[in-house]
Amino acid sequence: MVSVYGIKNCSTVKKALDWLDNNGVEYTFLDFKKEGVDRDKLSYWAEKVGWDKLVNRKGTTWRKLSPDEQLLVDNAGAAFALLSQQTSIIKRPVLEYQDEVLLGFDEEVYTELLK
Repeated sequence: MVSVYGIKNCSTVKKALDWLDNNGVEYTFLDFKKEGVDRDKLSYWAEKVGWDKLVNRKGTTWRKLSPDEQLLVDNAGAAFALLSQQTSIIKRPVLEYQDEVLLGFDEEVYTELLK
C-alpha cells in the first residue's frame, strides 16, 4: 500500500494524487497540516532521503522565516523541531511505498516504482 503525506491544497500534491488515481494505484492520504508529523516519522524519512532534503527551501513558509531562523536549520534536530512545528516547510508530497520514500512528484519515478 502507498502512503502519501502532504497538504491537500498543494498543487504538487494534487498532481501526485491525480497521477495515482489515473493509474489505479491505491493509497492512503495523510494531511500533515491537519494531523501533524511526529519526530519518528521525520527521522524515518531522513534516514531514507536525508534531513536536508525534507526542508522545502523554495516555499513561501520558508521564505517568511528570518535569515537568522533559516541559518539555525543546520542539523537534523533543528530541522525536525522546525518541521514538526511548521509542517508547510516539509517538501511534498512524501510518498512511502514498501521500503522507499520519495519527495516531490516526478511522473517517471512514480511510473518506475509503482507500475
